[in-house]
Amino acid sequence: MEGLQSRMAFIAEYWPFLLLSIIIAFTVHEFAHAYAAYRFGDDTPRKQGRLTLNPMAHLDWLGMLLIFIAGFGWAKPVMVNAGNFAKPRQMNIVVALVGPLSNLLLAVLGAAMHTAVLGSAWSAGWSAGTIYAFESFFILFVSLNILLFFFNLIPLPPLDGYRIVIEMLPLQVSHRLRQFEHWSFLIFLLIIFIPPLRAVTIDPLFGWITKLHTALLLFWSGIF
Repeated sequence: MEGLQSRMAFIAEYWPFLLLSIIIAFTVHEFAHAYAAYRFGDDTPRKQGRLTLNPMAHLDWLGMLLIFIAGFGWAKPVMVNAGNFAKPRQMNIVVALVGPLSNLLLAVLGAAMHTAVLGSAWSAGWSAGTIYAFESFFILFVSLNILLFFFNLIPLPPLDGYRIVIEMLPLQVSHRLRQFEHWSFLIFLLIIFIPPLRAVTIDPLFGWITKLHTALLLFWSGIF
């Protein structure tokens, strides 16, 4: 029992850093979708109040809560009417892609700040607690954004990767696939909670997270 309490206390210690990372990552991700759609001629995101970096416009509190309970969650999806685009299929691909790319950009910037600040002279006067808090936040922040980059590119609805693939396929094929979209959440749950399925879909992402995170830190350490 003491071991369980100790583990829960250890996990809870990182919750503020994780919460802040999630708020930033989800907000920027959804704003990127909204802004791209708006720039391509769709006024739907503006009418829904999504052309803002205010987290309250983008966060789904049930989705946020489930992250801490079940290990996965979601933000409010940005509604897009591709019929307003000059080139609906091509522009819809871009709108879907900018979400994951925004998370990759956040990871790159986060790794840069992590390396630059800890390598600066003025951080030498920080207390051990301050350095620990700073490192904890940026390690979580960069790792989370790398995870969101890879995870959202999985071609399974309602993820961005599916939206990209569906627009690249011939229309006849994409129409047939759309008929199975109502099963998407069940498939998603099966992948997450059935170990053999998770082992060949989700689990490999964590290896890529570590590799890319390390590569980013090495890259920026050679600059700062």
